[in-house]
Amino acid sequence: MIEPLLLTTTRVSTFDGKRALTGASGFFFERDDRLFLVTSRHVVIDKPSKHYPSRLEIELHTDADNLTRSIGWSVLLYKDGKSIWRQGRDTGGEIDVAVIELEREALPEGVALSCFTPAHLQGPLQEVEVGSSLLIVGFPLGFHDALHHLPVVRQAAIASSFGLRFQGLGYFLTDARTHRGTSGAPVVMRAPGLPGDLPWKLLGVHSSRVDMGSRDLELDESLGLNCAWYADILLTLTA
Repeated sequence: MIEPLLLTTTRVSTFDGKRALTGASGFFFERDDRLFLVTSRHVVIDKPSKHYPSRLEIELHTDADNLTRSIGWSVLLYKDGKSIWRQGRDTGGEIDVAVIELEREALPEGVALSCFTPAHLQGPLQEVEVGSSLLIVGFPLGFHDALHHLPVVRQAAIASSFGLRFQGLGYFLTDARTHRGTSGAPVVMRAPGLPGDLPWKLLGVHSSRVDMGSRDLELDESLGLNCAWYADILLTLTA
């Protein structure tokens, strides 16, 4: 049996019309029978790099009994000239998370996916200890099981106090080896007590690697740290 965790995450490709741009990761979130795609905000728009896609394409399984069957499903980013994704900000500034609502009735027949829900979000932040073991589920550099169209996971650990927003911003740090293409991946922690077949707490949304501008590129290795935005922002973005 395939682990449901691997069916929560989808490969995301960005396009400007028919022109392919970048690759990323995304995952599914369900609330009150509504279905959402979650990814990093810089996947759908990034002014500093002049990244302005018009649509996304996500890969969907179309047969739960045969995971080699999949299709690319297009998601438009604009309607009548207005963006359709939701993004947020808090007292620390903008949050690098974007949410797009998907029309269930428009999905391919027999689509096989798993969804995180509000029940998978962490309650009191102080209950999660620094150094806790995590997984980041995604598509680093687009790498994945190309036959079964499944993501890979990287081991990670919480590298900053989970109960305190790092530098006062809406994210915490993880210690993991990551690459381009992992943006938008879910950051999860094992939670056997959860009901259902998805015993994982959704703690964050992976955004990017963290480095120091003062690092000597010849003498010093990269920090190997990443920022993950707290997943409870999804309650605001899906309200």
